Amino acid sequence: MRATEKGIDGTMPTIFVVDDDTSVRHALARLIRALGMHAVTFASGREFLGCQVPEGPACVVLDVRLAGESGLVLQDALRTSARRLPIIFITGHGTVPLCAQALKAGAVDFLQKPVEEQALLEAVSRAIEKDRCAQDHQHKRAALAWRVTTLTPREREVMALVVKGLLNKQIADALGTSEKTIKVHRARVMQKMQAASVAALVRMADMVGMGVVPVASR
Repeated sequence: MRATEKGIDGTMPTIFVVDDDTSVRHALARLIRALGMHAVTFASGREFLGCQVPEGPACVVLDVRLAGESGLVLQDALRTSARRLPIIFITGHGTVPLCAQALKAGAVDFLQKPVEEQALLEAVSRAIEKDRCAQDHQHKRAALAWRVTTLTPREREVMALVVKGLLNKQIADALGTSEKTIKVHRARVMQKMQAASVAALVRMADMVGMGVVPVASR
């Protein structure tokens, strides 16, 4: 996806610009809007943390050195937030160690001021694609987690043992029931989870972090 393309929900990308220099904020906002994206500006990290993040794809263009605070501190705060927006750092005082620290912590790019239009567009494109993929993963995980809630306790036991690689007979022995009954439970698990194969079921279990359910001693 290019930065100027709409997300799957039809929304345009939103680029948050956090810089304490008014002229820089306005210049970056004009450039971003000229590229067909939404731009929302903030003069401080604290101001940005109080904003509402949209559902659509988004990223942050963040100055490393803000008045009275560090952009790296804001980066650390975003790593523990519900929505971990990709960050593109910009700076007029960049050093190799500072750049390395930002990139090691997950920054998409580290650009020098004055920022070149093409460099910013390429960095934003990568950041927006990263956020879109993260959101897509979260939506899929939420859908799978909901499917898991539709399983009965016994079906969850069966699913856990199926993804562990046990055959129907082995599962029946472990749960103290008949192989025929396990086949019925297994079919219901596959149907409720909308899994076309055991391999698909294994991937689903891994995505929702579903471990092997302990089998009660009998």
